[in-house]
Parts: sequence; structure tokens; C-alpha cells
Amino acid sequence: MIFDAVSRAIAQMPDPRFRGVLLRGIGITLGALIAAVVVVFNVVGWMVGDAVTLPWIGTVQWLDDAASWASVPVMLLLSVFLMTPVASAIISMFLEEVAQAVEDRHYPGLPAATPVSFSDGLKDALGFFGTMVLANLLALIVYLIFIPFAPFIFWALNGFLLGREYFTLAAMRRVGRIEARKLRRRHMLTIWVTGVVMAVPLTVPIVNLLVPVLGAAAFTHVFHRVNRAR
Repeated sequence: MIFDAVSRAIAQMPDPRFRGVLLRGIGITLGALIAAVVVVFNVVGWMVGDAVTLPWIGTVQWLDDAASWASVPVMLLLSVFLMTPVASAIISMFLEEVAQAVEDRHYPGLPAATPVSFSDGLKDALGFFGTMVLANLLALIVYLIFIPFAPFIFWALNGFLLGREYFTLAAMRRVGRIEARKLRRRHMLTIWVTGVVMAVPLTVPIVNLLVPVLGAAAFTHVFHRVNRAR
């Protein structure tokens, strides 16, 4: 089931709707990160002030500009690490389009799915982003203690989170949020292993940006397989 779901998702990656969701998510992410750099640049300059009096030096007029420009490389460095989780969260808001594209191609004749409202999609996306960032920050301690096993711990942790998020997204369109949770608990191992397969590309730059779209497609297949069995 897992191999079939992932291979079908990869085969459909050239789908225009997949590409549209991906480009839209990356564009919004880049815009958000650039806006964050601009905001931090101006806030740092405002907090430092136009002039600062330092002991033995006197009044320094240029410290605000220096502090503002010093914040730019720091923010750019943070953006490298934030790019993937931010993109994943933003793309998650549009993944219903990916699930619909999968169903149109592989499961024709299904009745119309119940759409996820924008507010619910935004809430889920923010919750997913916060959970991913917090869980990985806490896991840093474990990574440092068990350095040789750090990649496997990373894949296991993020595979669990990805599986939980994307399976729920695919399932609740068809059976509602409560039944989606029951299905997720019932097939936890299959969902986790599929999530681990999705988590491995997270460690590959650029490729990791494809993971949200690929994951949504793969878990749509997983949902239909387990739901059919049910």
C-alpha cells in the first residue's frame, strides 16, 4: 500500500494543479520571509535609536544603521531553516486542491467532498507549523545526545507529524474530523511508516519543498485504501 501510494503521488507530480499549489506556497513563503526581514530591520533601528551615548566614546550617530544591517544576515540565516516549515504550513492551506486532483484522476465518480473552510485550514496550518517547530526544537537535545542516530530520530519524529497531519487532511474531507481521527488511530503504523518515507526528503534542500504536495497526494491514496477496507 505504501509503495503504491508514494509511486502514484510521484507519477502525478507534473499535474498543473500540483504545480500551482507548490508555486503559490513558495511565492507566499518568500514574500513572508522578505517582509519579516524588512520588519526586523526597521524595528532594530527604531529600538537602538538615532544616537547612543557610550562610555569613553561619546555619542555615536550610526549605531542604529549598523544594528539594522547586522540583523539582515541573521534573518537570512534563520530564513534558511524556516523556509521548509513555513512553506509546509502555507502549502498545507491549499492541499485540498491536491487531494481533489488525486481523486479526479484515480477515484472518478466519487460524490463531492466536504470542503475545509478557510478558517479551519488556517488554524490547522498554524497548528501544524507550531507543532513541527516546537517538536524539532525539543528534539535537538535528543539529537545531540544520540548524534549517530540523529537522522533516524528526525525521520521518525517528522514522519509521525507528517502522517498525522496529511492523513487527517485527506480523511476529514470524506468522513469528517472525528472519524478521520478514529481511522488514524486504527492504522497508526501504516500512516507512520508512510510519513517516514515522506520525511526522508526533508533532509534534501530544494527537494524538501515538494514534501507537502507529495505527502498530501500519497496520503489521499492511503486514506482511500484503508477506508475501502473498512
